[in-house]
Amino acid sequence: MKTELEVFREFLAQKGMRATPEREAILAEVFLHHDHFDVEELIMRLRQKGQRISRASVYRTMPLLVESGLVQEVFFEDGHMHHEHIYGHEHHCHLRCLGCRRIIEFRDEAVEGAEDRIGQAHNFAVTGHKLEIYGYCAACQEQK
Repeated sequence: MKTELEVFREFLAQKGMRATPEREAILAEVFLHHDHFDVEELIMRLRQKGQRISRASVYRTMPLLVESGLVQEVFFEDGHMHHEHIYGHEHHCHLRCLGCRRIIEFRDEAVEGAEDRIGQAHNFAVTGHKLEIYGYCAACQEQK
């Protein structure tokens, strides 16, 4: 399997774009942690490490990471956008707590099977899906 850097470099080359040190530093920081983050958090992490990358460069690079298939967007219910890297990880879905806003990742074979079954039933070539289930985590249920 190719590394995320190899995938990103190939993607940029296909688009006639350069793999700049700034883009590569952004990619490296994204893949350093497996969590949900927003762009401002990413900028803060880069700056804490002494990286001198402009806010505009980070904002311009994130759509490229999404388009390349390395990262996906995760929308929060208030419209706030987060991201997570997905390359090299099994597909997963999210349980989203409406109380504390915690996101719990899960994988379920029944959900994955439903994707294929629904696609076939509608003569639809499925390439993926995003599933978020809203509710309250155990800790928030206890507080009620």
